Order: sequence, then C-alpha cells, then structure tokens
Amino acid sequence: MVNKGDTTWMLVSSALVLLMAIPALGLFYGGLVRSKNMLSVLMQTFMIVSLVAILWVTFGYSLAFTSGSPYLGGLSKAFLSGVGVSTYAATFSNNVYIPEYAFVIFQMTFACITPALIVGAFAERIKFWPLMLFCGLWVTIVYFPLAHMVWYWSGPDFLADNPTDMGLIWGWGGLDFAGGTVVHINAGIAGLVGCLVIGKRVGFGKENMAPHSLTMTMIGASMLWVGWFGFNAGSNLEANGYAALAFMNTFLATAAAALSWTVIEQVIHGRPSLLGAVTGAVAGMVAVTPAAGYAGPMGAIVLGLIVSPVCYSFVSYVKGKFGYDDSLDVFGVHCVGGILGAIATGILADPAMGGQGWMDYTVFPAVAGTFDMGAQVITQIKAVVLTLVWSGGVSLVLFWGIDKVFGLRPSTDDERQGLDQTSHGENAYNT
Repeated sequence: MVNKGDTTWMLVSSALVLLMAIPALGLFYGGLVRSKNMLSVLMQTFMIVSLVAILWVTFGYSLAFTSGSPYLGGLSKAFLSGVGVSTYAATFSNNVYIPEYAFVIFQMTFACITPALIVGAFAERIKFWPLMLFCGLWVTIVYFPLAHMVWYWSGPDFLADNPTDMGLIWGWGGLDFAGGTVVHINAGIAGLVGCLVIGKRVGFGKENMAPHSLTMTMIGASMLWVGWFGFNAGSNLEANGYAALAFMNTFLATAAAALSWTVIEQVIHGRPSLLGAVTGAVAGMVAVTPAAGYAGPMGAIVLGLIVSPVCYSFVSYVKGKFGYDDSLDVFGVHCVGGILGAIATGILADPAMGGQGWMDYTVFPAVAGTFDMGAQVITQIKAVVLTLVWSGGVSLVLFWGIDKVFGLRPSTDDERQGLDQTSHGENAYNT
C-alpha cells in the first residue's frame, strides 16, 4: 500500500534536509570563520552537495541500498537502473511502501550533507579541488558502505524469508534512527583526522580568529533546527505517530541542550553567549538523532541536558589541552555528541525508560521484541567503535595520500590573504 500522505511527507522532509546543507550549514559555518574565508566555506558546502548528488544516483544508492554483502551492496541499481515511478521502497510497517524515487531522494540528502559537515574541522586552510577529491573518495569508501551496514535490510515483508539480507550493524541489532553513526560520528572523526593531517591555521593561538558574523551563525543554526525535523522525523519513512515522536524529541532535545549550554556559560563565565546557545542547540540535535524515534520525550530532554556539558568539556578544555585546531568544533560537537547519543539510545529506547523498544521483523507480521538494555548498550558501543575505526582509518589514508600527491593546504601567503580571494577571486562583502 502506498499512501499519498507518506509520499508527501518524504518529499517535504527531503527538501528540509537539503535546506540543512544549503544554505543552513553554509551560513552556520560561514559566520564562524573570518570574513576573508566566508565565501570559501559557502562554496565548499554548495559544491559538495552538487558532487555527491551525482555520485549518489550514479552508484552510491546502489552500493548502500541493494543486496550484496553485510558490508556493501552491489551495482544492480547503478545509474538508477530498474528504479522508476512504479517501483517502491519498504518502510518500517508491513504492507506500507513509498515510491522508490522518494526514498532515493531522501537518502541522497543525507549523503550530501555528511561530507559537508567535515569541512568545518579544517575551515580556512584547505584547497578547493583536493577537498572535492577527498569528498568524492570518502563518500564512496566510507559513507556508502557504512550506510549499508547500518540501514540496509530487505524490509518488513521480506526479512522473514531472507533473514540474512541486511547490513552488518543492522544484523547486530544496532539502533540508529537517523544517523548518529552514519552521519555525525562518521563526519566528526573524519574531521578530527583532517585537522591533524592538515595542521593548525597560520597564526592559531596568536591571532584573533573570532567569528566574523554570529548573526549569520544564528540564522544558520535556526535553519538547521527547522531542517532537522525533516532529518529525524523523515527517517521514519511514514507520516504517523512515530514521525510525530521523532519531531517532538528533536524539538525538546535541542531546546534542552541550548538551555544547558547557556547555564554552563553563566556559571563558568558569568554570562551566556549566543555562540554557546547555538552550539548547544546543535549538540542537542546531534545527540537525539540516533534516538529520535526510540526515546520518549522526557528521555530526549535528559539527553539534551547531558550532551551540552560533555561537548562543552571537549570544546573548551580537551581541545586546548591537546592543542589540535578543530576550527569549528566538528569533532567536539558532532563526533562526541554522536557517540553520547548513540550509546544513550541503548538506554532511552527501553520501554521501562519510556522508550519504544524494537520491532522483530524476522516474523510476519512484525511484533515487539524483548528489550535487553545491557545487551543493547553493548551493541551500540560496537557500532560506535566500528564507525570510529573505519571512518578514522580510511580518512587518514585519504588525507595523507591526497596531501602527498596534490597538496591539501594553500600557501602561507594565500592563507593569510584569505581563501575567498586566493581560491575563488571573490569577496563576501564589498564596501
């Protein structure tokens, strides 16, 4: 059965997730850099989306969402072969489907935004074309396989007859509603590796590198919050009560995290900051992503309250202690917040904690499974470790190799002048 309401919701959600990347992420990151690098960040995010969209329909969708091995799909749907207006994708309910094009589009937006998140870790100091090469290779070798491992399965109407037709982490029983591992931990650890390989910005720790426009950053963060409803609630694939729950949890965790970060700054610095408020909000969105459709609303609030002090400690203390230049705190917010959210999902999903539990799709029709919190938390940790090792290791090889062959970093003079002019010949502001 195909419902027009579900189809409409998926198309709207896809547009909302695209909004998260362009312009929301671009504005959020752009406001945080110095004015001489504003356009470079906008250009990077815009073109990463453009590049990955083409790769997705060429071979990415097929590698991520077709049968193959537990680690990677095949090429049976390369160039969208066999996909048309009369083909359908499974949802999480028996006998409920959406048009396959709607599913392709929705998942494409996830693939597009994930590598764009990475660039914040080494903003203001990377060449444009080597970055594009990295992103193309990274989504192919890291993102597409991980998406397959976490999210691929044959669907509720077919799994009982094909019990091994699923990705590795899905088969473990890993719970990741909207991308805590696939998107946030994945991008966050890649960003940390990138900033370590590329090195610190010229003048880091000696020159003023304050954000040039927190107004732009606040606009971007607000648009991210709106777009995140499509990201999380859209991941339900149907317009029903679970989508409403994911919507509610996304709202509440974000609000709680923003409040939590603001209180922390008041206690430590004697006054709250807008930068802190929006950073906390993003940390809340990140943490709730894997738990959005599993946790109860009160659990989402607790998650939001907890994630801010954890991420704050990494952004304010750990980064300084170890001396790495994660320009826009991609690791400290996305990776750390994603890890916390992924592991906490194993707790908050428990019906005893107000969660939704899990469904056993190995029988038809599907029934609620017996929840074991300890075992689920262990499974969540395994998924986190696999993501960190796979993404971190491959990212290291890619960054190192591209740097040796093409060079990742502009010259010192170009970096001091700003990438807007030296990479693109433009200025963000002409006065």
